[in-house]
Amino acid sequence: MIPDCCNIGIMVRSLLAVNGVVLVVMLINASSIQAGLLAFGEASMLLELASLTSLFALCGLRRLVRSIPPWGQRLACALVPGAITGLIIHYLLNDDLMLTNLSRLSAPEGFVCAALFGIGLQHYFELRTRAFSPALAEARLQALQARIRPHFLFNSLNAVLSLIRTEPRRAESTLEDMADLFRVLMRDARDITTLGNEVRIGMQYLSIEKIRLGERLQVQWDTDGISGDTLQRAKTPALLLQPLLENAVHYGVEPSPETALIRIAISRVRDRIEIVMTNPYHADVESTGNHMALDNIRERLTLLYDMEAQLTTQVVDGQFEVHLYLPYQKAGA
Repeated sequence: MIPDCCNIGIMVRSLLAVNGVVLVVMLINASSIQAGLLAFGEASMLLELASLTSLFALCGLRRLVRSIPPWGQRLACALVPGAITGLIIHYLLNDDLMLTNLSRLSAPEGFVCAALFGIGLQHYFELRTRAFSPALAEARLQALQARIRPHFLFNSLNAVLSLIRTEPRRAESTLEDMADLFRVLMRDARDITTLGNEVRIGMQYLSIEKIRLGERLQVQWDTDGISGDTLQRAKTPALLLQPLLENAVHYGVEPSPETALIRIAISRVRDRIEIVMTNPYHADVESTGNHMALDNIRERLTLLYDMEAQLTTQVVDGQFEVHLYLPYQKAGA
């Protein structure tokens, strides 16, 4: 119930909402627009100080607060900003040097205003989270995530059948990879796994496609920019890489009459995980399904990370590039 106040998107929306409401109120009460803007400028010190301090406090308390019942979490979203604002008004606005246009507010009045802002924003973020995942949309997202092209299954089984007599060990290994892949596909769309597991599933998927496509499919993994420990500990949504790899195979390799390279580069830059995937681009190939898969991943990233994650695409020198950015979060943290 309590929003993640450590999230940049939550912080930006909260600051915009508080400042926007106060600005409108001051413009309405002022004798002129200039006077209203001047009054808002003078009040900004209290607004930003109280807002940022409240957000940082709720960020630090989020693990503790999330362990209490929902009604307690909602109450905390009101009490913490209210208490902080009341203390700021009591100790700072009593100083003649710190007088602002909000000096007419007493500490109790400041407490009530901040508490109303807090509970209002908490309710907004709770409704926003629900709006991102209603039952119908959730079913659609899970269907899209668990989607794997039907002919992939049949083609893979045919490829395995062709190997049974000539390369039985390879056929057995491929069947094990298929079992692992479909086991992952049966997971809940909201599951969180590690980046290392995502890479392993991606490699298994490509090894299956390699049997079908042969030497036409070339793959290059570049993980020099990330340590093995970080790769195994970084949290990521389940089935994030496999749909991107499936798109790369379907729209980049299959239409190509010659060898096609899929390159996946994974790196950690400070507190972000960066994944860049490239494959040959064919302008004459219809890519409606490609956009659906990418839009699905964007929706999931928005739901999980808000503004802290990003997925962009571009075509550069005949290569289709997917850039994926995630916040680095340790598993078990």
